[in-house]
Amino acid sequence: MPGMVLFGRRWAIASDDLVFPGFFELSLRVVWWIGILTLYLMHRGKLDCAGGVLLSSYLIVLIVLLAVIICTVSAIVCVSMKGTICNPGPRKSMSKLLYIRLALFLPEMVWASLGAAWIADDVQCDKTVVNGIIATVVISWIIIISTVVTIIIVFDPLGGKMAPYPSAGPNHLDSHESSQLFSGLKTAATSVWETRIKFLCCCVGNDDHTRVAFSSTAELFSTYFSDTDLVPSDIAAGLTLLHQQQDNIRNSQEPDEVISHSPGPPQEADLDAELANCHHYMQFAAAAYGWPLYIYRNPFTGLCKIGGDCCRNRTTEYDLVGGDQLHCHFGSILHTTGLQYRDFIHISFHDKVYELPFLVALDHRKESVVVAVRGTMSLQGISQAARYVYQRLVNDGILSQAFSIAPEYQLVVVGHSLGAGAAAVLAIMLRNSYPQVRCYAFSPPRGLLSKSLYEYSKNFIVSLVLGKDVIPRLSVTNLEDLKKRILRVIAHCNKPKYKILLHGCWYELFGGSPDNSPTELDGGTQGDLTQPLLGEQSLLTHGSPTYSFSSDSPLESPTKYPPLYPPGRIIHLEEEGTSGRFCRAAAQYCARWSHESQFSKILIGPKMLTDHMPDVLMKALDSVVADRAAFLLCPAGGSSNVDVV
Repeated sequence: MPGMVLFGRRWAIASDDLVFPGFFELSLRVVWWIGILTLYLMHRGKLDCAGGVLLSSYLIVLIVLLAVIICTVSAIVCVSMKGTICNPGPRKSMSKLLYIRLALFLPEMVWASLGAAWIADDVQCDKTVVNGIIATVVISWIIIISTVVTIIIVFDPLGGKMAPYPSAGPNHLDSHESSQLFSGLKTAATSVWETRIKFLCCCVGNDDHTRVAFSSTAELFSTYFSDTDLVPSDIAAGLTLLHQQQDNIRNSQEPDEVISHSPGPPQEADLDAELANCHHYMQFAAAAYGWPLYIYRNPFTGLCKIGGDCCRNRTTEYDLVGGDQLHCHFGSILHTTGLQYRDFIHISFHDKVYELPFLVALDHRKESVVVAVRGTMSLQGISQAARYVYQRLVNDGILSQAFSIAPEYQLVVVGHSLGAGAAAVLAIMLRNSYPQVRCYAFSPPRGLLSKSLYEYSKNFIVSLVLGKDVIPRLSVTNLEDLKKRILRVIAHCNKPKYKILLHGCWYELFGGSPDNSPTELDGGTQGDLTQPLLGEQSLLTHGSPTYSFSSDSPLESPTKYPPLYPPGRIIHLEEEGTSGRFCRAAAQYCARWSHESQFSKILIGPKMLTDHMPDVLMKALDSVVADRAAFLLCPAGGSSNVDVV
């Protein structure tokens, strides 16, 4: 922070981001320099051949050039290690060093080209020397090409359009001009993020519908990060500090007071019954993903089990609508749910943006008509996806067909992730026609329902959340809160970024004490950040649309978005003990009813993404249900653990 300004424009890299790449290049250059110097000293007596003078000159100049580059890169690394994220003052010489470093690429390119030409001229010299020079030419071009790729990655097309408003604020522009300017910058920011997301997801198709999903995702990212003066590494450092701060606060808290009474039998029985239902219906939610998830969960046997189904043609027997590899999907659904072919009323793998795959089946074990909805790629499209499935179910007579076969059965709607959000909205839409409808939403997004709809949905929707899963904590308000916390913790940190990231990697992998990396400045060191930047205000670009300028601190300004809530009652599978690490044994979870306020903040941790995976959720459910069944069969003496909040 802030992004470096080179050649009159801002780049998506800060002056303290060059420690690790600089150290890597420095190590490579030193080894290379030692190798070339050794080659020259050991074989200079063999350069009295035709063309040997050119090769000798090439090696001498290359040794000198590399020495200059090594000195320059060393200076860049040393300067990049100085200061803090919000105090780039000690790194003010970085731009000059980078200009020098970039200027050195010109003679390096020229010399690499000359070396390639001289080697191609069929020089009759010692083979070791020739091979050594060939290696130096190849390494030179590899480094040059890598540098060009790096420049392309950190190039920010909006770099020349930053700071749309002067320090006096945006009021000097009329509303129409201001609106046009902001709209243009928002469009440009969305385009940049769309390009970045496409680059990261290069294996995904490039059809019109995929582009719509990319645009929606890009708009979400650009909305929350285009108004901050942060580079990606600043955000990574902020998340690292937040995780350690979060663990530090939790460790300093007093243990919860022991409740003297056990939970009431109705509450406990209700939790056990709903856990059993979740365990059962999660199979349908997973089945909606088709064969990719099944193969992922069964890497050694899955392909053998469904391989035969892929070659069978049952289109005339069953209503398979659209999509690719339909019969592979059908085979995986059968193996996941344990149902028979005749139990399925409708299976659709018609897969477009806002038009989701879904299945309708008769579940004789629970005497229910199950509608399982697969997830969508767009947060904004949840209601549209639910409306699409609703129209298919009602207008096409799919539910009427199901209940004509089993009129006494109950309607159950299930889904996972954003599909859980679509399932919850779908259940609300079906409630008038099917008053007994039930919905099980696995890992649903938080920002979904209004307060009144949230209270209404408690009567027939149950949500299941695992651990620190980020999606059930994902809402516009929570994202704004996360950004505010990132800005605050970065502004009040007195550690250089490279130390934050190094300690963060060690902490995530192996644990340790979060106190080793304080996130708040001591009172005596506050003056360290007074020049040239100070506080959270400097981390926001002028004219930020997210925050009000009427507040003294942008972090205290009220949000302009109404609060939204997750669907229904919430069962939280909470990890017992401290936060897990990658090298730790399988986690143990306890189940409890939780209030929606427990998910009012995004929690940072190594499992915030993995806890959302359907296979991880299914394993946790298996473990919790098995443990609770064993406890009921063999209750321990004394008071039981409290599972109801």
